[in-house]
Amino acid sequence: MRKLFKYMGMYWKTVLIVFLVLIVQAYCDLSLPAYTSDIVNVGIQQGGIHESVPKAVSEKEMGRILLFISDQADRQEVMDAYEEDDSAYEKKALILKKDFQEGTEGSQERYEALADIMSLPMMLVQGFSSGSDETKQIEEQMMSAIPNEMLPEDADIFDVMGMLPPEQMNLLLEEIEEQMSDMPEMILDQAAISYVRTAYQDLGMDMDKIQTDYLLETGAKMIGLAFLGMMASIVVGLLASRVGAASGRDLRGRVFRKVVGFSSNEFDRFSTASLITRSTNDIQQIQMLMVMLLRMVLYAPIMAVGGIYQVFRTNVSMSWIIALAVILIGLVILVLFTVAMPKFKVMQKLVDRLNLVTREILTGLSVIRAFSTEKHEEERFETANQDLTRTNLFVNRAMTFMMPVMMVIMNGVSVLIIWTGAHGVNDGQMQVGDMMAFIQYTMQIIMSFLMLCMISIMLPRAAVAAERVDEILTSETLIHDPEEPKPFPDTTKGVLNFDHVSFRYPGADEDVLHDISFTAKPGETTAVIGSTGSGKSTLVNLIPRFYDVTAGSITLDGMDIRELRQHDLRKKLGYVPQKGVLFSGTVASNIMFGHPEGSDQEMREAAEIAQATEFIEAKPKKYDSSISQGGANVSGGQKQRLSIARAVAKHPDIFIFDDSFSALDYKTDVALRRALKEKTQNSTVLIVAQRISTILHAEQIIVLDDGEVAGIGTHQELLQNCEVYRQIAESQLSEKELAETGAYGKKEGQHNE
Repeated sequence: MRKLFKYMGMYWKTVLIVFLVLIVQAYCDLSLPAYTSDIVNVGIQQGGIHESVPKAVSEKEMGRILLFISDQADRQEVMDAYEEDDSAYEKKALILKKDFQEGTEGSQERYEALADIMSLPMMLVQGFSSGSDETKQIEEQMMSAIPNEMLPEDADIFDVMGMLPPEQMNLLLEEIEEQMSDMPEMILDQAAISYVRTAYQDLGMDMDKIQTDYLLETGAKMIGLAFLGMMASIVVGLLASRVGAASGRDLRGRVFRKVVGFSSNEFDRFSTASLITRSTNDIQQIQMLMVMLLRMVLYAPIMAVGGIYQVFRTNVSMSWIIALAVILIGLVILVLFTVAMPKFKVMQKLVDRLNLVTREILTGLSVIRAFSTEKHEEERFETANQDLTRTNLFVNRAMTFMMPVMMVIMNGVSVLIIWTGAHGVNDGQMQVGDMMAFIQYTMQIIMSFLMLCMISIMLPRAAVAAERVDEILTSETLIHDPEEPKPFPDTTKGVLNFDHVSFRYPGADEDVLHDISFTAKPGETTAVIGSTGSGKSTLVNLIPRFYDVTAGSITLDGMDIRELRQHDLRKKLGYVPQKGVLFSGTVASNIMFGHPEGSDQEMREAAEIAQATEFIEAKPKKYDSSISQGGANVSGGQKQRLSIARAVAKHPDIFIFDDSFSALDYKTDVALRRALKEKTQNSTVLIVAQRISTILHAEQIIVLDDGEVAGIGTHQELLQNCEVYRQIAESQLSEKELAETGAYGKKEGQHNE
């Protein structure tokens, strides 16, 4: 996870914007359940009336309310809150002053204080006005206590209460308050709101319009919030996709640049199949997870915290249900991670293995067919495929177990909320809308954790992928440029000197080259020959610094090549590898690969020297003919000649031919070496060869035997002085050829003298 966040941290500004937009989206999503609750509670059940203190009330109704307020200070506070109005309604009314309405400083506190005073009196007025059995009984008892001649003809309970002595009325109110002291606050609020509705009806207000206006206003707010949430979601998706795509692009670029700078040692450590998997599949896993992290994982805790906050605002008594759901979900996630996490690490290795087997089979298909081993290779592939499939199935089955369990938890929690909430509604502790909102908030919280669970399917694999990518990015490259590289002089000669060079491969127990010393000069050909495994290719691979020497030094014009920039050094070299490598493109692009700014004349000259003109001109498009990946559409000899032409077109100071003439016939070999001799008169030439015929006329031949120099000299000198060379010559040349080449070498030596 730390690696994933490190990669994401490169785009912290965009991530911060995403976080802020997610807060907006969460606010919209968390506000909708509250508005749903308001529509049910206020819009439907309360007829659009949400205030617990009437904004307007008739004088008659206000008189009834004041009957049930015994404290004179409270009575005065209520009277001070209203002002008379004769024109707004059908009856003379009292209007709530602006100081108690929304929008003024301290209005909320004054409004709540007024509601505390008036809620019980309004409930009592509503109760006695409703004519219930309980109030009728109280009314009959109070009327029987007053003589009939003292009561008006149309007297009601409120007239009777107004005729009671203050002391008796106070005792009555104290008794009523004592009986209602245990009544839930919710019932008081609902009764007060019910009275407000009655008071508005008494003034002739259009109650249907009030309800319709409230529903339309609340619905419009919900639509606005839904639209805002949708826009926030779109913005988050866009930004998350950009971050994911950019991170994938940058990681692939960093990995590629790192791999391009690898020495041969690093390529030995990371297989080609593994490098391809890490550059593609692993980075794709990271990219997908980054998008999901920004869109879902970052959103989930915001929703969970916001949902819990809203739950505590809605109803604290049922918050234990949320805790229970979170604990159950946490246990499910813990079990899944414990079971599946180790398998994800195995899975990536199995992907590497499958890629390796597939690559080997496809690249070696001709050999496989030639040896009729298709069945064996099919079994190899099937084994690797089945191993990956079994691991994938195990992980997927473990993860598919998550969804049914989550659904059981969600449905169980819903049933538990409805069961508990129904009792709360029945006891007057909460309203139906509050219960609905509680269910929605709970589902939002559970869905947040469910999103985290869904990500948990990708997270372990992406975490492993991030580790694998980071392993490449943080790997130490053995070959690197010096901190203060030496510059090449304007003119270079190309004198290459090996001074007591020894080399061993990293991690090996012994050297493969021992105390090698020789000098290769411009205008001369230095050849290296020896039996298979004697270290010929290893020796020339030290010159471009594919490896660095273990002991001794290699100098170019007196400068140690380790003190030069690799780019500057390799710019002086024309390297033709043992196995010709071509790139997809055209014949022209491959020849001018190392000298792209060169002219067509230089290209044609290089092709002519490499004896490639004949087959190039035979192609319909000639130099514009396409070359497929790896040069699969040309023969081995053509591939070698194009590789040689590529080196010639570069005009290097030093030519390195690593057994680059092996696929050429004798005639082409002779013609090519003769043309090269003319071209390389001022260059240093090193040739690694298996055939003595290729190096007969080299000015200097180095014979390697088991990593040591067995002899240095011309062909004639080595025939006389080096047993190893003589054995190689005798194995390749007839006695007549040996005699002729020896005589030729002697004559040439005498002529030179």
